[in-house]
Amino acid sequence: MSDNPETALPIRLNVDDSDSPSDVVDALFLGRFATGEQPHSHSTSLDRVRAGATMLPPAAKVLRSARDDDRSATLAEGDGWTLLVSRWNRGADVTVTATGPELAERIFKEATDGVVDEPEPQPDNVTMGFWYVSPRRGPYRTTRRIAAGSWDEVRPNYTAPVAGAMDRLMKVTPDDIAGRLLLLHGPPGTGKTSALRTLARSWRDWCQVDCVLDPERLFNDVGYLMDIAIGEDDGNAKGRWRLLLLEDCDELIRGEARHTAGQALSRLLNLTDGLLGQGRNVLVGVTTNEDLERLHPAVVRPGRCLARIEVGPLTRQESLAWLGTEEGLPRDGATLAELYALRRGTRPASVPKQDSGADAGLYL
Repeated sequence: MSDNPETALPIRLNVDDSDSPSDVVDALFLGRFATGEQPHSHSTSLDRVRAGATMLPPAAKVLRSARDDDRSATLAEGDGWTLLVSRWNRGADVTVTATGPELAERIFKEATDGVVDEPEPQPDNVTMGFWYVSPRRGPYRTTRRIAAGSWDEVRPNYTAPVAGAMDRLMKVTPDDIAGRLLLLHGPPGTGKTSALRTLARSWRDWCQVDCVLDPERLFNDVGYLMDIAIGEDDGNAKGRWRLLLLEDCDELIRGEARHTAGQALSRLLNLTDGLLGQGRNVLVGVTTNEDLERLHPAVVRPGRCLARIEVGPLTRQESLAWLGTEEGLPRDGATLAELYALRRGTRPASVPKQDSGADAGLYL
């Protein structure tokens, strides 16, 4: 065995005309770590990086700088350390290699100290996570502060049977959880997404809410599904529940889903009450525009759903109380989207009405 760490693990880098300057910067950065000259590293991903933040320590010497259409890369060095900063939009990846762990930690702190623009928390805001597959980094989670009204504030946006069902859902605690699937279905524009934002606020003391931006890919990509099932927390206490939100998943859960979506439906059900969900405090929230009768019976069977709520339009009387005038109000009532359009003075597009039905509601 060689006593020289630089020759113990030889490295060879191949570059061709398909590689960009940023790719070359990434490859050059790996050299000192790969050879063992700087065997210690520290890295992280940051959101909301302040405009103008260079993330370069005072003694840094810039070796390479590259900029693509959507990304920039800066390679810098100092005495015993090397730093790579990759920027895109308001996000950044920061990686430090160094001759010792303490040096790597110190340079890392100098590069990242105070660079994140943290907005002042607002009492009506809630932190939500967003999962998606990045072409560069694979499955990735970022967070945002989302404005969400209290349930008392938004309750008038829903017809009486829905509001009554939501009353009970907003008060759910971990001790109340039986089923793992939360299903909101009904016509477009009835406020399903708004209800989920308010639910995230009502549950924020015990439940982390993550929205999956590409649900059509989630259940067809086993690696992506496992990353989300294992999860990534916000640094809160262990035992905290997670709610994964999948919006507009009509093709996944309608009656013919087993034929059109392959194994996707089976994997969804496995996450809620199968082996994949065992030992994980995970709930799955799904919104769909499908009628209840068109949903797959395996999705709506008793015991699987924590809640199953049909979100329909407000009645004419409820719409009149919400809007304060009859001008432009449809004879049979209106959806929330139609009411907001009327309030703004615009004429909404016609949306087919559906009977909210006496069975609209919640069971726990």
